[in-house]
Amino acid sequence: MSSTTSASTSAAPSAPANPRNRVVLASLIGTTIEFYDFYVYATAAVLVFPHLFFPAGDPTTALLQSFAIFGAAMVARPVGAVIFGHLGDKHGRKATLVGALLTMGVATFLIGLLPTYLMVGWFAPLLLVILRIAQGFALGGEWSGAALVATENAPEGKRAWYGTFPQLGAPIGFIIANGLFLIIAALLPSDDPNSSLPSAAFLDWGWRIPFLFSVVMVIVGLWVRLRLVESTAFSKASKEGKLTKLPLASVFKNHWKQLILGTFFMLATYVLFYLMTTFSLGYGTKPTDVPVPGLGYSYTTFVLMLIGGVVFFGIFTLLSGPWADRWGRRKTLIWVTLGIIVFGLLWVPFLSAGFPGVMAWLIVGFALMGMTFGPMGALLPELFPTNVRYTGSGISYNVSSILGAAVAPFIGTALWAAGGGSPFWVGIYLSVMAVLTLIALIVSKETKDVDYESAGLESSAVL
Repeated sequence: MSSTTSASTSAAPSAPANPRNRVVLASLIGTTIEFYDFYVYATAAVLVFPHLFFPAGDPTTALLQSFAIFGAAMVARPVGAVIFGHLGDKHGRKATLVGALLTMGVATFLIGLLPTYLMVGWFAPLLLVILRIAQGFALGGEWSGAALVATENAPEGKRAWYGTFPQLGAPIGFIIANGLFLIIAALLPSDDPNSSLPSAAFLDWGWRIPFLFSVVMVIVGLWVRLRLVESTAFSKASKEGKLTKLPLASVFKNHWKQLILGTFFMLATYVLFYLMTTFSLGYGTKPTDVPVPGLGYSYTTFVLMLIGGVVFFGIFTLLSGPWADRWGRRKTLIWVTLGIIVFGLLWVPFLSAGFPGVMAWLIVGFALMGMTFGPMGALLPELFPTNVRYTGSGISYNVSSILGAAVAPFIGTALWAAGGGSPFWVGIYLSVMAVLTLIALIVSKETKDVDYESAGLESSAVL
C-alpha cells in the first residue's frame, strides 16, 4: 500500500459538501450547547447540589458525593460513543448528531425540574444520577460527530484549523453557563453578606433557570444541524460499499493500537480541564478558616476570574489549529504537554502569590488547555479510517474521560483534603498524568498528511 502522504497528494481534493459558514456554525453551536449543558451541571455540583441533594453533614463529604455523580456521566460517555458511533458510521453523521443533541437537551431540562433531598429523600440523588448518566451518554456521541463535520468538510491543509471550531464550543459553553449562573446569583444576592452560600431564593428556585434555559439553545442547534448534508468522505465510503456492518468490532480488531494512543493523547487534556474548572471552583470559593482551607474568594469573584481565564482558553484553542497544521499535531502537542508538566509543578508558587498569582495560574492553565485541546479535533479522527472514524475517535475521547475527567475533581479534592488544604499534590497529580500523555505522543507518528477520504486506510499514527 502506498504511503499516506503520497495518497493524499496524488488525487485532487474533493470539494466540501457543505459551505464553510454552515460547517463552522453546525460544529460550533452543537458543542457549545452540549458543553453548556455539561458545565451547568459542573457548576451546580459545587454550588448547589451538595446543599440540596444530600443529607446535611460534613461539607467536604457532600462535595465528594456530588463529584462522584459528576463522574458517573464520564462512565456513560464511552457507551454513548459506541451507540452513537455505530449509528454515525452506519447511517451518517447528521442524524446521529441530531439525536445526541436532543438527548442532552432533554436530560438537562429535566434536571431543572428535579425534587430535592428534603422533598423525596434519596430518590432525589438517584434521579440526579440517572439524568447525569443521560448527559454523559449524549456527550459521548456529540464530540466525535461534531469533529467529523468540521474536519471531513475542511479544505486541504486546514483540518486542524477546522477541527478547532467544535473545540471552541467548550470555552464558549463554559462562559455562557457560568455567566448565566453569575447573573442569577447577582440578582438574588446572598442573605448573609459574610456567607459564601448562595441566597435562599437561589437554592430554592434560581439554580433551576440555567437548566431550563437549555431547551432554547437546543432548538437553535437543531435548526442549524438539520440543514447539513453528509460529508464527501462519508458519502464516498457509502457509495463504494466500504461501510462496516459492525464498526465497534472492526475498530477493536484492526485499530486497537490507535484506540490506546488516542485515549492517552487526551488524558492530560481532561485532567487539566476539570482541575481548572470543577475542582478550582470548589477550591477557590472554600473559606480560609476551615480544617481544609481554600482560597476564600466569593462565588461571584472567583467565577469572574474563571471566565477571565477561559477567554485565554478560547484564544489559544483557535491559535493551536494553524500551529498544528503548520508544524504537525505531534510536535505541537509534545511541547504543550511539556508545558503542562511544568505547570503542575508550579501550583504552590502560583497559588501562594495572592490575587495576581491566582489570576496568572488561571490564565496559564487555560492557555495550555486551549493549546492541548484545539488539535484534538483533528488528531483523534485522523487516527481512524472513514468507515470507523466516528466510533474510533469517540471511544478514545470518551474512555479517556473516565481515566481523566471522571476522577480528576474527586482525586483533586481528596488530595487537597489529605494535604490539609495545600494544592501541592493536586499539581503533582496533573504532572504525572501529563507524563503519560507525553509518552503516548513520543511513540506515535504524525497524522497531518493522512488521506482522510480513504475508507480502508490504515493509520500512520502507530509505529
